[in-house]
Amino acid sequence: MDNSGKEAEAMALLAEAERKVKNSQSFFSGLFGGSSKIEEACEIYTRAANMFKMAKNWSAAGNAFCQAAQLHLQLQSKHDAATCFVDAGNAFKKADPQEAINCLMRAIEIYTDMGRFTIAAKHHISIAEIYETELVDIEKAIAHYEQSADYYKGEESNSSANKCLLKVAGYAAQLEQYQKAIDIYEQVGTNAMDSPLLKYSAKDYFFKAALCHFCIDMLNAKLAVQKYEELFPAFSGSRECTLMKKLLDAHEEQNIDSYTEAVKEYDAISRLDQWLTTMLLRIKKTIQGDEEDLR
Repeated sequence: MDNSGKEAEAMALLAEAERKVKNSQSFFSGLFGGSSKIEEACEIYTRAANMFKMAKNWSAAGNAFCQAAQLHLQLQSKHDAATCFVDAGNAFKKADPQEAINCLMRAIEIYTDMGRFTIAAKHHISIAEIYETELVDIEKAIAHYEQSADYYKGEESNSSANKCLLKVAGYAAQLEQYQKAIDIYEQVGTNAMDSPLLKYSAKDYFFKAALCHFCIDMLNAKLAVQKYEELFPAFSGSRECTLMKKLLDAHEEQNIDSYTEAVKEYDAISRLDQWLTTMLLRIKKTIQGDEEDLR
C-alpha cells in the first residue's frame, strides 16, 4: 500500500476513535461502561498514529499519540499516557522539534510524579539533544543535561550522571563559563582516579580542567597542574601533562613558535578535537603578536 493509502486508513481510524469518544460521553454510555469505549478509542488512536508513521506524516502521528495520551490520563492510566507522550515526542522530532520537547516534558512530569526518575533523566537527555542539534540553544541544552545528572545522582547512577555533567562542562567552557567547567572536570576526574576501570580517563579530565584554568589565567593553570600531579601521580607522566608544561613555558616566554610546535607534536599522535582546538586557540591569542592559525 502506498503512503496515501496508509494515510487514508489512518484518517478513517481517527474518525472511528472520535466517534467512540463522542459515544462514551452520552448518557447511556455513562451508565453502561463509557470507560471501555475510551479504552477502545485509545487503542484506535495509537493504531492511527502508527499508520501515520508508516506514511511518514510525522505531525499527524504525533497528534494522534497525544490524543491517546490524553484519554489514558482520563482513565488514570498514567504509565500508558507517559508512553504515548514519548511516542508523540519521537514522531514530532522529525517535524516540529519544539512540539517534541513539549510532549517529552509532559511525559517527564508523569514519570517524576510516579517516582521514575531514571526514565525522566533519559528523556531530559533527549530534550537536551534536540536543543543541541535542532534548535541550537546551548544554554537550554545545558539546563536539561544538569537536570538529568541530578536525577541520575539521586538514583545512584553515577556513571550516567557523569556523562551528562561532562556534556555540561564541555559547553560551559565553550561559553567561557570556565569555573563551572573546572569544578565538573575536577569532580569527575577525582571520582575516576579511584576506579580501576575509569582511572585512565582521569588524566583527560584534569587536562581539560587545566586548559580551562589557562583560559582564565596562566598562574592559575600552573598551580592547577602541580595540584593534579600531587593528586594523581599518573598525570605527571602523561602526554597531556607534558603538553601543558610546554604550553606554560611558551606562554611565559611569549614564544608563539614553541607554543605552535608543542601543539603540533601532540596533534601528530592524538588528533585534536573541536573542543581542544577552540581552547588552545583561545590561549594562543593571549600570547602577544599572535597572527596565525593554530596548526
